[in-house]
Amino acid sequence: MCPKETLVIHNGKAIVQGTESLNCGHCAAACPEDAIRVAAVDPGLSQFQTFSADTRWLPPGCFDTAALVNLMGSRRSCRNFSDRPVGRPLLEDLVKVGITAPSGSNCQPWTFTILPNREAVNKLGRRVGGFFRKTNRMAEKRWLRTGLRLLGKPELDTYFRLHYPAVEMGLAAWDRGERDLLFHGATAVIVVAADNAASCPSEDALLATGNMLLAAHAMGLGTCLVGFVIEAMRRDRSIVRRLGIPAHETPHAVIAIGWPEETYHQVAGRKPVVIRYAGS
Repeated sequence: MCPKETLVIHNGKAIVQGTESLNCGHCAAACPEDAIRVAAVDPGLSQFQTFSADTRWLPPGCFDTAALVNLMGSRRSCRNFSDRPVGRPLLEDLVKVGITAPSGSNCQPWTFTILPNREAVNKLGRRVGGFFRKTNRMAEKRWLRTGLRLLGKPELDTYFRLHYPAVEMGLAAWDRGERDLLFHGATAVIVVAADNAASCPSEDALLATGNMLLAAHAMGLGTCLVGFVIEAMRRDRSIVRRLGIPAHETPHAVIAIGWPEETYHQVAGRKPVVIRYAGS
């Protein structure tokens, strides 16, 4: 089971033949005698506050595929949240579910910054709004958009065509104290980041995020990924710093979380997909 072949079976017994460990825990999980301990693993991260987890291993093929697909299809991006707060135990359990995801070389490089209430969410919203106000003022200058496009930098011109009207409308609604078009009234946010030194930090962070989205639906919560916030964070690191996220980490997902005020009667369909077979 050991990816590094540090532990191997020899003459029917496990022996140590290497000096490295990924701390993945495969050996401890596979040992029928419960004779192995992985010191780097925190057992508290397998204990949840809002539900009891079954720690028995589920073999392949021993889960209801239809039920899993129904959960995946039923999870929708929520854009109508109630003002009911989400308790910290639920938010912390979401993180624990997230880190059951795989990661490159088992480095588990992810970090989770929780904004636990509407006040903290609004503060982030104002900072992101400030970034987009500045971006919109730049995008309004036709000479600037045209000049940058001629220099091979069409991003501002593309932004003006695709996003400027909606952002301007959202900022105006925010100023009037009307509907929050950024977080949709969510009462909590989790920023999923990863250490830049990891082998595949963005993939690791997004795998954890996917786990959290599905778990939130199972817990009765609604979620929505907010790409506009990630874009603002990429271009204005001061937003990231003010959340206490250090320079060696990069945010890859921002999840708006709350109790949903939406009801559906069936799962939604998907657009046509390209499927290819390669090779002989």
